[in-house]
Amino acid sequence: MSAGEQPIEPRIQNVDALLSTGNVRGRRAVLEMLEAGLQDGDPYWNTRRLVRIEGDSLVVGGSEFEPAGCPRTGAEVYELSGIGRIYVFGAAKGVQRVAKALEDALGDRLTGGHVIEKKGHPVILTRIEVTLGAHPSPDEDCARGCRRILELAKGLTRRDLVFTIAGSGVSSLLTLPAPGITMDDLRKTTYATQIERGMTTSDLNPVRCHLDMVKGGRISRYLHPARMVHILSIQPGSYDQLMRRNSFIHTMPEGTTFATAVANLKKWDAWNVVPQSVRRHLERAEPQHETVKAEEFERMDFRVFGVMPRRASVSPAALEKARQLGFRPVVLAQGLSEIEARDAGVYLAAVARTVERIGQPFEPPCALFSNGEMVVTVGAETGIGGRNQEFVLSAARRIAGSPNIVIGSVDTDGTDGPGGQFVEGKWEIPTLAGGIVDGETVAAARAAGVNIDEELKRHNTLEPLWRTNSGLVVSPNISCLDLTVAVVMGAERQP
Repeated sequence: MSAGEQPIEPRIQNVDALLSTGNVRGRRAVLEMLEAGLQDGDPYWNTRRLVRIEGDSLVVGGSEFEPAGCPRTGAEVYELSGIGRIYVFGAAKGVQRVAKALEDALGDRLTGGHVIEKKGHPVILTRIEVTLGAHPSPDEDCARGCRRILELAKGLTRRDLVFTIAGSGVSSLLTLPAPGITMDDLRKTTYATQIERGMTTSDLNPVRCHLDMVKGGRISRYLHPARMVHILSIQPGSYDQLMRRNSFIHTMPEGTTFATAVANLKKWDAWNVVPQSVRRHLERAEPQHETVKAEEFERMDFRVFGVMPRRASVSPAALEKARQLGFRPVVLAQGLSEIEARDAGVYLAAVARTVERIGQPFEPPCALFSNGEMVVTVGAETGIGGRNQEFVLSAARRIAGSPNIVIGSVDTDGTDGPGGQFVEGKWEIPTLAGGIVDGETVAAARAAGVNIDEELKRHNTLEPLWRTNSGLVVSPNISCLDLTVAVVMGAERQP
């Protein structure tokens, strides 16, 4: 395998259906840009560059994968004759792409391992066991996967080497409730905070960490005294942030406290609605249930690498594809997070319409990109959808009738909310990763008997997109957050 090899299988699976309607030329351009971004987020090739066997040595390293300010730098060289067992453990959406690279790099030297993947993703591993767990609310399969990891980790010694994998989705998938907490308690807590109230992930994670037995670096405590290589399927950030300000990557130390968790629940007016067992556990704040801090963690033998190198948050490959297609790429927003998807869709559509009508603030043809992780606060509604689907369906109303604008948005892990649901008539709809809309989408929905305004009120976006051939079906991989793009092909200049 050469360093320049790239995946060749397309990730967008229903291109023909998406190009069977609407503004075909604009849709094709948006799909090519999204596909380039999706391919650019595959961590397999970088993991193969990071981990390789050279003669009698296992070499792990690459300066571009190291966290900024890391005190231990350069390639780590392990003599194969001095290694006992080699295991791989981890959890994340798309975790198998990193694990597959490790399987292929290590070959027969790999003893085994276990990873927890999001339900709905196919199993692609042969030497590493896989448990499929629920996301965003955990289930008993998540706990079963954690228990299996701890079972395999028993008896590890200083001669053994363990690779861990963590990335987006780990906070749900790596879940083993603390004593006195049930999985149903955790699900109710997640629903009351993140789903009903729109609590940000950064505020929710300290709560999750302090209700768990393996989060917040505890899993590494179980793996000690084995030597550890922690692989992050995200951009690595800084060493100081990972060591002292982290509450997201659960193979690493955690920087918050029980008091942080209590304060965050009260901040979001959720303290009195989470289960009593949760409140009791957090109030007790028993020291043996505190997360692992940097001082303890740094006494372990470890290296840490991020297999998505530091770069602009919007995919360079997507931007380059826009240039190749004749569109001026514009990064409109990086880190478009903690904003309601519906509002973001309205805003982007308004910018695109302004560009189309008066050529401001950008001259068409142009492609307007953003990146991040939007939110949908559903309250008591029970519609089926996801943030990227809500984003594009909201935008569709504002670009209705436009001959020049097409807007697409995709969750790069390949799933955007639930799917596989049955609607009236026993018509099965697959899990969608997002959607693509144009000036004809509203009329197509109306012809299909779909009232977009009413469906948005219910946060029911899956069916309208599928029935208008506007829903994206994408193969799973790791999450590099959401990728959105609006192309403006021409101008309707106003005098």
